[in-house]
Amino acid sequence: MRVSELMTTPAITVLGETPVSAALRLLDRNQVTALPVVDRRGRLVGSVSEADLIPDALLVYHHRAPSYPMRLSAGLLPRRVAELMSTVVPSVRSDEDLDAAIDLLRSAMVKSLPVVDADRVVGVISRSDVIHFLAGRDARIRNDILDRLRARDLDWRVEVDDGIVQVHGTIGEHERHRAEAIAASVSGVVAVHAA
Repeated sequence: MRVSELMTTPAITVLGETPVSAALRLLDRNQVTALPVVDRRGRLVGSVSEADLIPDALLVYHHRAPSYPMRLSAGLLPRRVAELMSTVVPSVRSDEDLDAAIDLLRSAMVKSLPVVDADRVVGVISRSDVIHFLAGRDARIRNDILDRLRARDLDWRVEVDDGIVQVHGTIGEHERHRAEAIAASVSGVVAVHAA
């Protein structure tokens, strides 16, 4: 399976000049943990995550506000994403194998990866995308096996648990080998037992 089949697209991105408060609202509204930071051409220049923003936001939150309006100096501007973002950002291409993305998510200890093609951010793949895919794996395997059995006019029951397939029905020795071969041809199958 390729990254493109699982990634979220389009990616929700911010510019370096985006105010921190706007980035916080985007993270909250879209229920994501990080945002790729891009330049005006859509090229990846960094990433800003919850971990980058929370300490800064809490620092502002814990300072006591005066009970009267203050006049600010003309040069004081709200904090920008570029001041807090990480500039070393692991990324993947959309045509890469999903296993490579999973390995990078684990080794880089990040919750999401920008997907970059032709120097442009085209999507994001996250650990939650992978979990969602894995949670539905057994149902996909079962349906795929049932489709292949029906195509051969075979009426066998199929159960799948954690990639392990149980095929039940009136199965002789020849049919058992046939059932095992059909089930084993499905991606994600770990083992097959036919009875």
